[in-house]
Amino acid sequence: MLQRIIGLAIGALVTLILLVFMVPNTNPTWTDYITPLVIGQVAAFFWPVVIGFWLARRVKERRNDQIQAEVQRQLDQDRRNPGA
Repeated sequence: MLQRIIGLAIGALVTLILLVFMVPNTNPTWTDYITPLVIGQVAAFFWPVVIGFWLARRVKERRNDQIQAEVQRQLDQDRRNPGA
């Protein structure tokens, strides 16, 4: 949980710094920053979940590829030695 809080704080700080340099308004108020900050916080909060799903999917695909390769190897071995 502490990692998420740290991630949120860092995400907010980076978002705020980017907004300070990128907002074209010459006299912005804090209300100009609220929507981007909220979006940045939501993204910072959920990025570990998205990355976790993506990595889990990659692991599953690799495991399935290994299983298919082993099945194919065994089938090829059975075809070469049908009576064994």
